[in-house]
Amino acid sequence: MNPIIELLKDANISDEKTKEVFQMLVENPLMAMTTIGKLGIAPDKLQAVMMQVMTQPTLIKEAVEALGLDFDALEKAKEQLI
Repeated sequence: MNPIIELLKDANISDEKTKEVFQMLVENPLMAMTTIGKLGIAPDKLQAVMMQVMTQPTLIKEAVEALGLDFDALEKAKEQLI
């Protein structure tokens, strides 16, 4: 399982909220970090996963696809806003 999704599931974050977080990660990563910080995940666990994301940025795309979200559509929407 994707380590980001696993972290959210371990923290009892709903599937709906998980999808919302990943949509936000694609659209506005800085805002997503603020939202993730408010989820009550232990800082040491969050830091470990964030280090994985920094070294393996494809983890976000893989998680987005695993959640059934359209990564390309989210990217196109983001481009239109810029």
